[in-house]
Amino acid sequence: MNELPNARPETDSQGAASLALRIAVIDNDSGFLQVLDKRLDRLGWEHRTLAGPAPVDEVVAMRLSAIVIDLAILGPQAWEYLERLCEAMPGLGVVVCTGRSSVAQRVRGLRLGADDWLTKPCHPEELIARVEAVVRRRREVDERRSAGPVEAGELVIRNDHFQAFVEGRSVALTRREFELIELLANADGRVLEREDIYQRVWGYAMVRGDRSVDVFVRKLRHKLEAASPNWSYIHTHFGVGYRFAAELREGADIVPDAPPADFVAEPANEAAALEA
Repeated sequence: MNELPNARPETDSQGAASLALRIAVIDNDSGFLQVLDKRLDRLGWEHRTLAGPAPVDEVVAMRLSAIVIDLAILGPQAWEYLERLCEAMPGLGVVVCTGRSSVAQRVRGLRLGADDWLTKPCHPEELIARVEAVVRRRREVDERRSAGPVEAGELVIRNDHFQAFVEGRSVALTRREFELIELLANADGRVLEREDIYQRVWGYAMVRGDRSVDVFVRKLRHKLEAASPNWSYIHTHFGVGYRFAAELREGADIVPDAPPADFVAEPANEAAALEA
């Protein structure tokens, strides 16, 4: 296991300033790691190599910007480990860099919370570029979250908890579900196209025919309806995308918090006379 060297911000080969990041790499490909380590050293990134899966609590303590994982070396526990890692650290950038895989495997990994998937053999420069892109997206999300919670209907979206709540009870959203509702809720009522949602939540262009956005919206709606049955939050614009707005369902039994618009209060002196 490599020690973390001191960060020393430098510039890349084109002279552009590079992000000074702290990453871990779970991999055992010595040739690939040797080239990658040298490049990371030149960039001034703090990095350590792990030959196997470190306990999730240890990874949390590392305070990483991102982690690169070769799922192939994790064996049968790979999917479970990836899921636990993403759930424990929803703000962590996760890039899977592994050997040949099927479409089903890549889709599963991304749905469990990975931000990107790169197939070996690959050039270390491409891996570094993808890590930088993932971290940039994460930082943009952090900037949005600094605005505080979003309240709509009975729903409170807490950015600091990566979770949504109804009357103090968690809606139990996954990381990807939370990222989806956060994006929609911060769109100020605008309709977001499916392609735009996919690009901003998954981090890359949507493949023609991919239904991931629709699948996640359906799961998200199901959880919201179970937690807040009197309200509708995510609205479909057929052929376009989705819009977020808290709207009471027809026939919902809600006690209003405020008096009706035509309510006229009695003057104070008349009210006092009635009480006398």
